[in-house]
Amino acid sequence: MLIHARLIADTHFLGRFETSLLLLHRNAVVPWFIVVPDSVETELLDLPRPVREAVLEESAQVATFVQSYFGSSKVNFAAIGNIVPQLHLHVVGRDPGDNCWPAPIWGNLTEDKQYPASECEAICAALVADYGLQRDAGRV
Repeated sequence: MLIHARLIADTHFLGRFETSLLLLHRNAVVPWFIVVPDSVETELLDLPRPVREAVLEESAQVATFVQSYFGSSKVNFAAIGNIVPQLHLHVVGRDPGDNCWPAPIWGNLTEDKQYPASECEAICAALVADYGLQRDAGRV
């Protein structure tokens, strides 16, 4: 599956679920994951029902992970796609007092903090152990 160049530039590749790939946004100010369904469709609601339900279940697992691993009190979920036409879903952990609370993260993050490689590895390992994420060799 090809991933749009903008998504590649902005994220760390973590692995794949049954129907989608999982990416982690490079800006670690907030826990921001991107679920990319393996589909040529560009709109979530255009996916066939079984695929849409599977993708939403995978997204729900990521949301649960964000709350348990990062302790986020709120999870924002969106399928916007105005800049990147490839279907992708944002799962973002939010908390009162975070960098741009209560505004949306898009266009409002004023800080840039990178994940150390060890943290990316720990996040990926937790997703593999607890949520069935499959790793691709050499890509984390």
